[in-house]
Amino acid sequence: MNLDKIDLNLLVYLDVLLRERNVTRSASLLGITQPAMSNGLRRLRETFGDPLLVRTSDGMVPTERAQGLQPLLRQILASVEQVIEPTTEFDAKSSDRVFRIMTSDYGEATLLPRLLSRLRKEAPHVVLDILTPSDMSFLEVEQGLVDLVINRFDEMPQSFHQKTLWQDSFSCLFAVDNPLSNNFDLQTYLRAKHVWVSKTGMGAGMGITPKDTKRLGWVDGALNKIGATRRITVFTRHYQSAAMLAEQKDLVATIPTKAAALSKNPRLMMKKPPFDIPEFELKMAWSPLLQHNAAHQWIRRVIGEVASLS
Repeated sequence: MNLDKIDLNLLVYLDVLLRERNVTRSASLLGITQPAMSNGLRRLRETFGDPLLVRTSDGMVPTERAQGLQPLLRQILASVEQVIEPTTEFDAKSSDRVFRIMTSDYGEATLLPRLLSRLRKEAPHVVLDILTPSDMSFLEVEQGLVDLVINRFDEMPQSFHQKTLWQDSFSCLFAVDNPLSNNFDLQTYLRAKHVWVSKTGMGAGMGITPKDTKRLGWVDGALNKIGATRRITVFTRHYQSAAMLAEQKDLVATIPTKAAALSKNPRLMMKKPPFDIPEFELKMAWSPLLQHNAAHQWIRRVIGEVASLS
């Protein structure tokens, strides 16, 4: 097969089709008509000798060949973009670029308000699209479909670039009329009822039970080291929900200090845990495909600067 006989624009079509899995939506994103996109898909099928996308009851599903092509396709297109990308710096003031950032509600609550305030001054037309950890997989991040992942991680693909934004400790939130307020020590902590919050890593937290101590995370891991367990009666995936639940006088929420400090609720008391919990790191990670992108370098620098002041 000679390259001069291939329309390389079809690779762009295929990239969008594999991401959207919908001809109409893909055509709209590329600014072409649906018949033109359908014709492009027909030509792609002829080029690769494979149907690539098959219509099922669940919509269009990529074939095994297409799934293997997708990461290679992203690398090729990212390399082309890097070659033709202007050498001038990113013009934040006039850009209307959409940055897709995947983060937990912890990162969203503690970092994004400050980031948005900074962007309003320096890049008033830039748009943020905030995704949750359950929205996409590490593979899709690696393919450059998401600009940044901001979260706490036990592990991540070695190919990712990463930067630590800050370290945070843990604090306990409970109602001022909670009996704990009179004598807050390890014994009373263990006798209390607790709100558990997911570690919020990629795919973490599914099917958790109070007896599943190995998957419960930092707080329960620290208790396990001293031979103790707490009474978990509520499981949630949101730190702000945990803070609200802590208003009930029989519940305790042990959450990151920066998240706890946001509550500023006069009905709540914030205390240091009566046992040692190791601090954790909030990290920013991104695909190697985006490492040299000028706009991406700019947003990474801004986020780093905002985090350093938080």
